[in-house]
Amino acid sequence: MPSNEEERLRVLAEYRLMDTPPEEDFERLAKLAARLFNVPTVLISLLERDRQFFKARVGFDVCETSREVSFCAHAIVQNDILLIPDATRDPRFRSNPLVLGPPFIRFYAGKPLVAPGGEKIGTVCLIDTEPRSSFTELDREHLSDLAALVMDRMEMRRLDYVRSLSQARFENIAATSPDAIICSNARGEITFWNRSAERIFGYSADQMIGRTGAVIVPDSWRRIYEAELTRLHQGKKLELADRTVELSGLREDGTEFPAEFSLSTWGEGGETSVGAIVRDISERRRNEERLFRLASLDPLTDLPNRGAWRDCLTDTLAAETPATIILLDLDGFKEVNDALGHSAGDAVLKEVAARLKLACEDAIIIARLGGDEFVALLPGDDPQYAATFADQLVSIVSCPYEFAGEKVEVGVSIGVALTPAHSARPEELLSAADLALYRAKASGRGRAEMFSPVFRDVVIARRAFAQELRLAFEHGEFELFYQPQVNTRTGALVGAEALMRWNHPQRGLLTPASFMEVLSEKPSAGAVGEWVLRTACAQAAIWREAVPSFRIGVNLFAAQFRAGRLLTSVREALAENNLPPAALELEIVETILLRNDTTILRLLQELKALGVRLAFDDYGTGFASLSLLKRYPVTCLKIDRSFIRDVDTDPEDAAVVKAIIYLGKSFGLEVIAEGVETRTQLAFLRENGCAEAQGYLFGKPVPVAQFEAMLSQQPAFAL
Repeated sequence: MPSNEEERLRVLAEYRLMDTPPEEDFERLAKLAARLFNVPTVLISLLERDRQFFKARVGFDVCETSREVSFCAHAIVQNDILLIPDATRDPRFRSNPLVLGPPFIRFYAGKPLVAPGGEKIGTVCLIDTEPRSSFTELDREHLSDLAALVMDRMEMRRLDYVRSLSQARFENIAATSPDAIICSNARGEITFWNRSAERIFGYSADQMIGRTGAVIVPDSWRRIYEAELTRLHQGKKLELADRTVELSGLREDGTEFPAEFSLSTWGEGGETSVGAIVRDISERRRNEERLFRLASLDPLTDLPNRGAWRDCLTDTLAAETPATIILLDLDGFKEVNDALGHSAGDAVLKEVAARLKLACEDAIIIARLGGDEFVALLPGDDPQYAATFADQLVSIVSCPYEFAGEKVEVGVSIGVALTPAHSARPEELLSAADLALYRAKASGRGRAEMFSPVFRDVVIARRAFAQELRLAFEHGEFELFYQPQVNTRTGALVGAEALMRWNHPQRGLLTPASFMEVLSEKPSAGAVGEWVLRTACAQAAIWREAVPSFRIGVNLFAAQFRAGRLLTSVREALAENNLPPAALELEIVETILLRNDTTILRLLQELKALGVRLAFDDYGTGFASLSLLKRYPVTCLKIDRSFIRDVDTDPEDAAVVKAIIYLGKSFGLEVIAEGVETRTQLAFLRENGCAEAQGYLFGKPVPVAQFEAMLSQQPAFAL
């Protein structure tokens, strides 16, 4: 409780704001704060004896709460901003109902609203449902500026009330007012000039008493002033009376400044008197311009930000103006940050913005949406022109950049959408451009794609398919098939690769080609991968009774590396089935290794130390370099079936296979060929020293029962 609580409550009552309806000025500042600080909830709170009332609110439906649970009750006893990064970790607030229930406060920053006499009557507070670890000095400055603007408007309201009081009371208060308060008679002659008027206009009271107010009226509204004097002479009411208007004031030195004029009239001694409260709003204008600039411009590139873009797009569509959206996303930008640092990345982003401004001179707006994503809104909806222009932008943006004497290569992919052809709704139109951008990236990057309704149909179908996949795992529709792996010299069975199949209730048995890409991106991928690992290990333990050296190959999902429990899962699967580590071969695709992640490297080293075999799957089909074989502790290379298919007829395929076999021998790695279907292919592999193979020549992937039958009937394959 503040030490001056009674005085604070008396001052709060003077503002007459408690339990008043919403007002545009305060609502506008609250919305500005929400945009500026990117928070879902902003409150302008006034603290009464036992409750807090919200004069303006964004993101919170109630208009008041008990003071007992109020964060603002703590804020007003602070000398500056009360900052709570995470309310659930603060013993003062973690059991607060506003933390445990709506609005679910985690982050809070509150700046007291301080009256001219120093009394803290409330706060401007920022609220988020997520904790925040950072609130910079610049953030503090911006919040303080906002609180000053709010207090400015409250003080103006108080003076509006003062204006309705008697002249004597008016003059007593005016003597200490921070605003210029000027009184004059019906002839325009000044009868009262307070100290703030001296400070604001530069004239002393002695200079002004008896002179007409025309001396402080600039030419821009002199006619209005003279018309108002004429109305007074005629006994009419001033048109500007009883309201606040923004006009210019004229100082003694001849300079003009923006000001708010609040005029009132009253009868005194049979004559009409006029009172004017004049507030210099130069600082407020500067603050508003700066804050609105911060709220609508990207600070790095000086382009409009996402909020300004959204407003412009909404206005354009509301006006039914044909337009083209060009959505750009840089290719390879992350590598620039990783290799050269964020300073290089920032330099590239600034240069991209400059190139877009130069190339899109006629654009309605060019904006940075965030990260390395930009957008331009162009007038017109000609699809041929849009496609040609987008292709030109790909070339312009993809030209090399320079930073600190180094050449920086960055590409760009572009999605194009037209209005009204593709939509007349802002979110739907931007979504169309985003789908086109996704198609451009999926098609190889460095290109532009025009939106087609088919793209949205694909997304909808993919979403439905993803839902089916989630249910498939929950309903036990996945099954493991096994494909034999044999020794190319002896024909002996050395193991099998576990391959997933989906027993789809409507479409029948599906191979991984039908669902693996979608499944790999789903949150359930890690759990499915662990199920495959445990199921395959359990089956291998059974088959090792018939073939003691039997080995099982299991494909890993990228999600299993991200989950952080792969090593534990492998240990548990081996221990549960009393399976030696050498009986398990984990197959890893190139995309996992290309991340150059030290965490993945350490995990693979721990798996190898455990004794598990690590196979590099589909080697030779991607961008894998020799450095990967040196860096990562793989034990086996798997030659992709695409090279085996024509190995006996295509010299280039034969050369690739020979090279991979040679690499394996050079690095001390085993080599196994996939997709072997003919004896000619097998003969080639045997002659060139490939020790193991799998493919239709030895058997297709089959269910457990069929594989067991093959084990009992054919312990070795006739070569």
